[in-house]
Order: sequence, then structure tokens, then C-alpha cells
Amino acid sequence: MNVSLAFSALKKKASVSISGSKSETNRLLLLQALYPNLILENTSNSDDSEVMIKALASNDKDIDIHHAGTAMRFLTAYFAIQENRAVIVTGSPRMKERPIKILVDALRQLGADISYVENEGFPPIKIQGRKITKSKVSLSANVSSQYISALLLIAPKLENGLELTLEGEITSIPYLKMTLGLLNETGIETSFIGNVITVGPKTAIPFISVTVESDWSSASYFYSTVALSEEGTEITLSSYKKESLQGDSALSEIYKSFGVQTDFQEDQIVLRKINYPLSIVHYQLNNTPDIAQTIAVTCFALGIECHLTGLHTLKIKETDRLEALKTELTKLGADISVTNDSLTLAASKNIKPNIRITTYNDHRMAMAFAPLALRIPIVIEDAEVVSKSYPDFWNDLTALGFTIFES
Repeated sequence: MNVSLAFSALKKKASVSISGSKSETNRLLLLQALYPNLILENTSNSDDSEVMIKALASNDKDIDIHHAGTAMRFLTAYFAIQENRAVIVTGSPRMKERPIKILVDALRQLGADISYVENEGFPPIKIQGRKITKSKVSLSANVSSQYISALLLIAPKLENGLELTLEGEITSIPYLKMTLGLLNETGIETSFIGNVITVGPKTAIPFISVTVESDWSSASYFYSTVALSEEGTEITLSSYKKESLQGDSALSEIYKSFGVQTDFQEDQIVLRKINYPLSIVHYQLNNTPDIAQTIAVTCFALGIECHLTGLHTLKIKETDRLEALKTELTKLGADISVTNDSLTLAASKNIKPNIRITTYNDHRMAMAFAPLALRIPIVIEDAEVVSKSYPDFWNDLTALGFTIFES
């Protein structure tokens, strides 16, 4: 399904309820599988979370996680400690191109039995679950935080817990702190001192309820929408915490550069459009790579020069997001260049209308480009891809006043 987005008369004041964070939900779903006394509220309705739920409940030998990268990493660790059970974890053709070797090597250090079915270092993988008694492992600190979080999530179920040493400069610290924070909420003891993370063993937890905060990555598209709107526009989003575990809560500071003020009111945030003075922005996004696409599109739409760095993990997402951004923004008339970990965009006031945006099976490509409809009419190809993280996205945009129809 392709959708056309036309010039829109955005409502001056509107409200949107966003479901629970996919990142928090998938971590908590794995913990719930390990500790059935854990009760979850406001979980994500994303495809990725549905994949996690289905995989964790399945008794099949073959587990297909489709495009869900988080599920691939987390389930690899989970099935490695399921004693006397053998599974093959596979996914989409793109998933088979996304590396898993770093995590597999770390699990093998601990004594896991994992082998590759097709290509060395990539899914699908065969896992023979076993009891793991080793408790010390080390791996490079500048890898995807999901590899590290996968190890931390199974750590309390290891007989002797886990001492994980990160070698080099640590990236994506907020996601690691999110994982540790959720472990702490369930009563599991952790420490993070220097480059060493320790998680204590815990055989069981009492009945405990955890409410998942709404997804900050999903909020980014509304930050972009307000940034491209008239002064005085307000969008209220729920449910959010000022003291968030999610790294993408940095949006509230970053989008000040684009004239968006964030007010925290109980469990809501109110985004207000005010004046913005900047003509150039430079952000290091090591800790918040998932909002890079949104920021790049916002800058292009506002005619702001930008330089974004710390983007090396975008190369191995649902698509190569840096190359995808370069291709689609160039189609719209942008002067853009990318490296393996950065993006540079020149200021430009000219945006070509009626361009078809290719989404590359990447939900964030579809949603990041959607607010451009406040400037010019565009077409988003394969628009249903948003269901990976935000199934209600197009309905919520329509409720704000966007004109959307299938094309």
C-alpha cells in the first residue's frame, strides 16, 4: 500500500496517545518469560513486540522473527539458556544480512552451543539450549547496545550471574541504562562501574507489575510535525515521564533547536511551536541513533544545515539508513553526503513536490518523511511498514489534520 500525503491544515491543538515503548516492552517480555510473576501494563502493539510474544510462546523448532532485529538479538540469548531445547532462529532476507557474530561469540564464551546454518556470522542460527555456569564475558563496547542488553537480560538466570567487561569507548549508554533500570524495577541487583557491568543471580521474583512508558522514538515524528508547523501549534502526547529510561527522551532538548518547547504535565508532554533562531545544527547521536532520520528530514524541511555524527549502527538496521536517507533526500532536492558514521546536509529552501519516498522495509523511513507533507505533497511507498513499531501512525496523523489517501 502506498499513501499520498497532501498539504495539510494541522489542528492548532491536538492530542495523541502512543502505545508503550517497543524497546522497554521487548526487554520486559523476555524478563516475563524468565519470571512469570512479572505483570506488564501498556505494552507496545508493534509488530516487533508481537513477534517477541509469539516466539516466546512457541514450542516449534523453527522460530521466524521476520524483520525484528531486537527479537533476533534477545531471543538468541534467551534460547541459549533454555536447557534441553533446540531451535533454529531465522528471519527475512534482510535479517540474514545483519550480523549476529559478536553476540554469538560472547554467548560461546559463556558456554552456549550455537552454530550457523547458512553463512558464518549471520542468521539463521541453530541453538542447543543448555545450563550456563560461567559468569564472566567481555566484548567490544562500541557495538550495538542490543548485543549487550541481550546478555544482561538473561544474566540473572545464570547460575552465578554475570560480570560483563566492555572494551573501549561505550556507545548507546542510555539503552544499557534502560536495560539495567528495568532489571532493577523487577528486584534484580546490578552495578555499572567504569566499563564493568555486574548482574546478580535471581531464581525468582514476587508478583510485580510494571507499566511501560510510551515510546519516545514514536514521539519524534510529532516533534518534527510541530517543528514544521505555525507558531502556537500544540500537540499533547501520552504517557511520558520526565525521568525516562529511554535515551530518545533527549528529543525534548534537541528539538529546542527547531523551535519546539516541551512541557511535562503529569504523565503527558505538551509540544509547543515557538520561534527558532538556528541556521546550522551539529549533533552527536551515538546515544540516540533511532532519531537521526527524523532530525535529518526536519533540518531539510526547515532549510537548516546539519551535521550528524555517531551513526555507525545505522548501517546494519532494517536497511542501510544512511544510504537510504541520502537517496531519498537527494530525490527531494537535498545536497547531502554520508560516511560510515555521519551525515552532512546543506541548507536548502527548495523541496521538489510529489516525490515518491521508498521505505526499504524500514518503518522509520516512512514515518520520518511523513511530516514533509506540511511543506509539499509526497507519496510514501509501502506505507504499512509502520506497523513494525507504530501500527496506528497513519490514523493518528489523520486525526491531527493531515490529508492522507491510498495511491
